[in-house]
Amino acid sequence: MRPADLIEFKRSGKLITILTAWDSLTASIVQAAGADVVLVGDSLAMVALGYATTLPATLEQMLHHTKAVERGFSGPSKEHPLLITDLPFLSYQCGEDKAVEAAGTLIKNTCAKAVKLEGAEPEVIGVIKRLIRMGIPVMGHLGLTPQSVHKTGYSRQAEDPISQEKLRVQAIELEEAGCFAIVLEHIPSSLAKDLRSKLSIPIIGIGAGNNCDGQIRVTADLLGLTQKQPPFSPALISGHQLCVEALETWVKKQRHQAKNPTKEVTQPESD
Repeated sequence: MRPADLIEFKRSGKLITILTAWDSLTASIVQAAGADVVLVGDSLAMVALGYATTLPATLEQMLHHTKAVERGFSGPSKEHPLLITDLPFLSYQCGEDKAVEAAGTLIKNTCAKAVKLEGAEPEVIGVIKRLIRMGIPVMGHLGLTPQSVHKTGYSRQAEDPISQEKLRVQAIELEEAGCFAIVLEHIPSSLAKDLRSKLSIPIIGIGAGNNCDGQIRVTADLLGLTQKQPPFSPALISGHQLCVEALETWVKKQRHQAKNPTKEVTQPESD
């Protein structure tokens, strides 16, 4: 599947499902679950590497984890989900040349077919246009942008008319720049619905209501593996608790057997 195929999904009314992965194990799980797209998000800095924000993720780490996710896919490549990877903080904010080099490194050395980056400031729009001219498809990201956490926090964005109009303008600018889809995170559902009707490219929601062309979630959040659940992504199962209980049962069993060893049963030799 190509990034442009997601536009066809929108035209045909097919909902787009996107899940994150950060290693070969999670890649195999989300592929088996039937996700259309797998995103190697810089959220791996938090869910896999233990950081408090996404900011510490490096280009080298994104490359390492994207390769691991690629190895987790099974079957013919034509049956693999579309693989997209995030450009980490400071890989595209420091000029177009550096951004092309960073995105090119990820695309050249993995089977990822697109990159995702945050924001729509004039400098970012320039980067997006340059990347697309160089043949690198780009997915945009507006609303709550985790790489701007020190400026915006994790609160819901675009709550007032002025900021909503700003986001509308930015979304249109991303489409005009050539993005094949836009992630809208933690914004009012009415705004996402409005943009869905105005834009010809898919609107992918996360905490943006159900009136979107697709939905994206951090897999660790859905599985209940993260320490703190986002308000817009409740856990489907208590994954952390289930894992702890299962492993705790095994640990206790091993300790019990060590204290109460049973006589080994020998099998009689057969004739």
